[in-house]
Order: sequence, then C-alpha cells, then structure tokens
Amino acid sequence: MRAQFVKTVSKLISNDERVVLLLGDIGVYGFRDMLINYPQRAYNIGILEQSTISLSAGLSLSNLIPIVHTIAPFIVERALEQIKVDLCYQALGANLVSVGASYDYAALGCSHHCPGDIPTLNEIPNIELIVPGHPDEFDKLFNQNYDNDMTTYFRLSESKNDQSYDVEFGKNIIIQEKGEVVIIAVGTVLKQVLEASLNLDVTIIYCTTIKPFDFSSIKRFLNKKILIIEPYYSGPILTNIHREIDNITGNFSMIGVPNNFINKYGSKEDIDKMIGLDSDAIKRKILEKLNEK
Repeated sequence: MRAQFVKTVSKLISNDERVVLLLGDIGVYGFRDMLINYPQRAYNIGILEQSTISLSAGLSLSNLIPIVHTIAPFIVERALEQIKVDLCYQALGANLVSVGASYDYAALGCSHHCPGDIPTLNEIPNIELIVPGHPDEFDKLFNQNYDNDMTTYFRLSESKNDQSYDVEFGKNIIIQEKGEVVIIAVGTVLKQVLEASLNLDVTIIYCTTIKPFDFSSIKRFLNKKILIIEPYYSGPILTNIHREIDNITGNFSMIGVPNNFINKYGSKEDIDKMIGLDSDAIKRKILEKLNEK
C-alpha cells in the first residue's frame, strides 16, 4: 500500500497546488522526486511528529491540504494531543496517513506496534477513520476524501487482500448473504475471513470506513448472530453501532488484537497465528458462532 500511496500523492501534488506533503522521516526515498521537484510543497520534517501535526493545522488554516505520513505509533500515540486540539477541535481538514499498525513491523518490537490507533482515534470527535484492504482501495478512498475539509486518518498496511473491491467512503459492501451468522470484516482481515468461511453459510460484510460507520448496511441483520473481526484492539465498530442507536440489543461477538503487549518476534503472519487472527483460528470462531443456540 505504501507504493500506491507514493503514486497517489505524487499525482495529486502535481495536479493540485493546494496539496502539501509532510514526512516524518519515512518515505523519503519513495518521494525523492517530489522533494526535489516541489520543494515548497513537499518536506521531510523529521522526527518531530507533534510539531508536524501542529504545522499541518497551520497549513489547513491557510487553505492548503496537508498530508502527514509516518509510522502509526508516532503519528497517533506521540501526537495525540495535537490531533485532538490542533486539528479536530478546530474542525480542520488534514490527511494523516500511517503505516505499520498493528504489528506489520513485528520484528522492531513494541515501539513500532500500534493496535490501539483506531480505538484511540475513534473517541475523538470530528475525525474520519479509513482502513483500506488493498492498494487500489486506498487510491479510490484517498481521492474521494483528501480535500473534504475533515481530519481523516488512513491506516495503511504492509499486507493486502487478494482482490480489491469497488469501495466508497462511508459504505460497507455485502460480499455474500447466507445463513444466520453475519461477519463484519475490517480492512485486510477480509483475506483471512474469506479463507476461514469458504463453503460456510455466512453473510460477509466488508468494512473500510470505521467512522462514520455505515449502520444502514447492517440494520436488517441485527436479529442475527454478528461476529465483528477487526485488525486492531476490538471495539470501535460495536461502539459506533451503539452510538447510532442507544438501545440496540443483539448477539454480538468480536475478534481482534488482544489487549496485551506483543513481546514475541517474527513476521506479521507469525503474530497473526500467535494471537488468533489467522484463518484457522477465525474459522474455529465462526464454527462456534454457527453452533450457538
């Protein structure tokens, strides 16, 4: 997805004079041509994430469109106050593009993990949260939203689904509709969900916009057994459903990254298996849901 991010933003910065790119000391090689060709609108600010977010707020106030990019824990957890106060409280437009969450950079340890990015940002008003599952989906969603005068967080992954879908901001996609179990799959976890649910009678709803959440797409399924599968700490989808309707009741279960520090090393796939987000573990959970009375 990072390669597509470079292509998408390079095209935008060439075509839209309002776009300003701020890098947090990553992506410098990918954007090397932009840094040379557009020195007034492409900058490597360095390891100054809090100041970079504040700078992006100033650019937004000047009727420019900032794009801030660095690794998830640094753009979200290190600069959370600035996102909350400088951008969202002021209701400013900015694009925050992360990479690496939840544990794509598993070999670099806890300092580069960030399964709490979506749950944390979900609690801040005036922010949009987008989790594409494929590079082509990022390109579509970014082009739909980059200039919408909102603070928007795009969560990029080093992994991707096997195919892209015709995604639209704020809309879920019903991939198949069968049986009494409804699975809401977020972003790149769809790949494991499709593998796990092969030949099973389940409904699969694909979600790439966490906030605002497309409640209308699931409203008619609330009498069924719903399993929410998220590639971060569980909770944002169910929270946003409850925000839509206070007295909601239903048979909800969730799978996500456990609320524990990940202190093992290996590939993302190794960590998926260790914490129960691989296709085998997801299949076991689906079968449990199917067998519930």
